[in-house]
Amino acid sequence: ISICRDLPNIEVITFSVNGISDLEPLHQCQNLSELYLRKNNITSLDELFYLKTLPRLRVLWLAENPCCGPDPHRYRMTVLRNLPSLQKLDNQAVTEEELSQALVDGVEITAPPARRSVENGWSESPASSATGSTTEPEGELLTCSLEETNKTQEELDMKPVPRDKYSSFLSQETDCSCKKRNNVLNAILLLMKELDTEGLEIIQQTVARRLQAFQKKELQEE
Repeated sequence: ISICRDLPNIEVITFSVNGISDLEPLHQCQNLSELYLRKNNITSLDELFYLKTLPRLRVLWLAENPCCGPDPHRYRMTVLRNLPSLQKLDNQAVTEEELSQALVDGVEITAPPARRSVENGWSESPASSATGSTTEPEGELLTCSLEETNKTQEELDMKPVPRDKYSSFLSQETDCSCKKRNNVLNAILLLMKELDTEGLEIIQQTVARRLQAFQKKELQEE
């Protein structure tokens, strides 16, 4: 996710199911308001240290990472104590009562994580984390990817992708290729928010030529 260092104005990031473990590149994204990190390899809640400097962050989805640990209450209280400006955590609205309770039950994070250490937070062993990421059902991966893609498109005022069309788009690919294609699509959609009118017109012209080439190829094959 090192590309985020070059995107200080980005507002929404969807990185679910990507094997991410380090959030340091996000600390410069001062306009970031929504961050989706479900099902990654974040082993320590100390990674929240890099999100504490983001003044506009309102939505965070961190569930199903090793750092969530065996105690859901302690996990949620710690996140809210360090990110009290959140309005929604793991798709659940944050209440004033929770923010008050977090001051008592949450753990204050005052330093960045120690790299190569797996003892902070409730981290799992590398073998356990790897197993969790490789045994994920294909259907669940598809559901997550479609949800995240549609979320990105909603932010861009675009129509959601129909499930049948999305499934067809990925049906001939391996799991690895599915994830790669979906990540590229999400990256393109997010980067489009950084473009002005001239830039979007260039994209439109390029896409039109690309589509014409595909259509011509399909006619030749028929």
